[in-house]
Amino acid sequence: MQIKRSRERITVDIPIVVTTVLDSLEGAIVDLSEGGAQVVGCSLPPKSQCQLDFDGYVTFGTVQWSEEDRMGIRFPYELSDGPLFERLEMARAAKRAPAAFHPRFGAAAGAGGFGRRTA
Repeated sequence: MQIKRSRERITVDIPIVVTTVLDSLEGAIVDLSEGGAQVVGCSLPPKSQCQLDFDGYVTFGTVQWSEEDRMGIRFPYELSDGPLFERLEMARAAKRAPAAFHPRFGAAAGAGGFGRRTA
């Protein structure tokens, strides 16, 4: 069954610490929206309350689903400021931006393969 999401998930790679009353686990957010995140590298049981610590900022959440090394976390309030929101906005902007035109090579920077000159 496909879940209809109200917000687009954006691919990111943000190292975080997931903290509960009893434990602190290192993980990484691999996709993010204003309403939640997928965290890899650790997991907690569904319905667990936790906080995501990133760059001195805390975001609270509830585990919605969990597998051996990843989990989905829903935020009680949508992200609207702070370092996680800023990283989300930066990732969205990068996704929308066209490939950079390289003046010397005439194509997008990095196009043409490693070490290959096109001009």
